[in-house]
Amino acid sequence: MKFIYGILIILAVAGLSLIVAGQTGFLIGQVPQNLGVVDGKLSPPSATPNSVTSQADLYPEHPQKNYSKIAPLTYMGDADEAMQTLAAVLASSEGTVVVKNEAGYIYAQNTTALLRFTDDLEFWLDRANNAIQVRSASRIGKSDLGKNRKRIESIRESFNRALTAR
Repeated sequence: MKFIYGILIILAVAGLSLIVAGQTGFLIGQVPQNLGVVDGKLSPPSATPNSVTSQADLYPEHPQKNYSKIAPLTYMGDADEAMQTLAAVLASSEGTVVVKNEAGYIYAQNTTALLRFTDDLEFWLDRANNAIQVRSASRIGKSDLGKNRKRIESIRESFNRALTAR
C-alpha cells in the first residue's frame, strides 16, 4: 500500500510541476522563423506528426505528408469577404489571437489555457482555386494527439456556418 501511495505522490508532483512549467511560459516554444507564403506555398508540415496542412502534396518527400494532409477551406463569392469572415471566426475562437491579418494572409496563434502550449496557424488565400490554404502546427513536442486537425475542422465548421449566415 505504501508503494501505491508513493507512486500517487510522484504522479501528483510531476503533474503539478508540468502545470507550473506551463503557467510560467516554459511550454510556449519559439515563433517559427519560416512563416508566411513563398511561391504560393505555406511552410511545409512539421517533421513530426503534430501539424496539418492543406498543401501536404507540395512536399512529396516529407516524412509526415500523408498524416498531415487536410482539406483547404473553400468559399463561393468574394474572396476578400471570405478572409474577413475567417478573421472574425479566428478572433472569436477560444485561446486564439490573430497576430497578422494582411491581404490574402492571416497568421494566428492558439494557446491552451492550462499548460500554455502554443500552436501557429496560417491561412493563405488561393484565389485561383476559391480556397484558403491552411497550416496549423505545434511548436514543441512530437505528437499533438490530433489537436491541430481538430482545431482546423472546428474552424472550418464555424467558417462555413458564418458564410451561410451572410
